[in-house]
Amino acid sequence: MPIKNRFADLLPEITAWRRDLHENPEILFDTHRTSALVAEKLRGFGCDEVVEGIGRTGVVGVIKGKATGSGKVVGLRADMDALPIHEATGLDYASKTPGAMHACGHDGHTAMLLGAAKYLAETRAFDGTVVVIFQPAEEGGGGGREMVEDGMMDRWNIQEVYGMHNWPGLPLGSFAIRPGAFFAATDVFELVVEGRGGHAAKPHETVDSTVVASHIVLALQTIASRNIDPVEQVVVSVTSFETSSTAFNVIPQKVTMRGT
Repeated sequence: MPIKNRFADLLPEITAWRRDLHENPEILFDTHRTSALVAEKLRGFGCDEVVEGIGRTGVVGVIKGKATGSGKVVGLRADMDALPIHEATGLDYASKTPGAMHACGHDGHTAMLLGAAKYLAETRAFDGTVVVIFQPAEEGGGGGREMVEDGMMDRWNIQEVYGMHNWPGLPLGSFAIRPGAFFAATDVFELVVEGRGGHAAKPHETVDSTVVASHIVLALQTIASRNIDPVEQVVVSVTSFETSSTAFNVIPQKVTMRGT
């Protein structure tokens, strides 16, 4: 059974899974529908073991090869969670959940790993064991850490884990890989600037938190341009800027900024 031809046969089914997941996005650890769907599919494929609830809502499937003498245990991992974004794409399979969207492609990741699991469970043409790992809360919340702390790696003696991420800028059908770190580690921050609010017609009687916060936003950009070695990679982004007042004629008392 040639790999290429079999995967071509599976494409319509994998596409349907992906579009169903896209229509029904779930946030962080609240991937209850997605996790249940994944577990149901894995059992239907004939996986040797399917365990739910690893790292709260994570799912693990175990597929043994025709031979296991190598003792090799390899993990294949995909993330399942969506982002808190309203979808306005107009697609036939756009999100049905207000305020949630698979904007980072985890619906595709989940569908691809399900396709791989189905193929591997059908053929088992390898020596060793494959553990398919479906992780919640990649977009914050540390779902991978939760699964590891739940004993996933030790429970199945997983020796290596491989994952992938869609990348729309690459030509269709191609892959990219590099030694060392691939994607950046991330962190989040929240800054609160508190001044003295007042009437917009009397700015001299206020301490304008909006102006101060705006200068901070601009100054933060110098971390990358003036504080980090140019050969290193760093990105600092302010992604939310909220004033304590939304009135047209009020200088706000407080500004809250969030970013990554």
